[in-house]
Amino acid sequence: MSTVRSEKEAVVAEVRGKIESASAVIITEYRGLTVPALADLRTKLRGVGAEYRVYKNTLARFAAREIGIEGLDDLLVGPTAITFISGDDVAAVAKILKDYSKTNPSLVIRGGAVANKVVTAKYVEVLADLPSREAMLSQFAGLLLALPRNMAYGLKALIDQKEAA
Repeated sequence: MSTVRSEKEAVVAEVRGKIESASAVIITEYRGLTVPALADLRTKLRGVGAEYRVYKNTLARFAAREIGIEGLDDLLVGPTAITFISGDDVAAVAKILKDYSKTNPSLVIRGGAVANKVVTAKYVEVLADLPSREAMLSQFAGLLLALPRNMAYGLKALIDQKEAA
């Protein structure tokens, strides 16, 4: 086996491993972005537990097919980068990419895969508009606390009403 083939197989295995260990992947087109802009984006993404990498499209396609993700072929065309999200906060990563694409129109969100299902760019933008995981958990906790609190207020009002009568 030639060294070139073994190197390509190693890259496919690396991409496959990253996709398997990621909670989601987002695919973007980076045509026209400068090196400092890419470095800035990578730094921002690293801060929320994501990795932004560029691989050959054909090798990324092979890795996706090996895992069983069909439909990424249309997204892996041209200058493409893959964002591997290792944490649970997919929305935070999507928000960074969406905000960055507003200030740098050269960055185009193409779509991705969440739980090994291909998603569209529109889906990623909807994810970006969701509150962060911590914000959703605090909202949920507030809802759980509101029920007993409202019940206590209602009972107190009923007691006050009975005493007044």
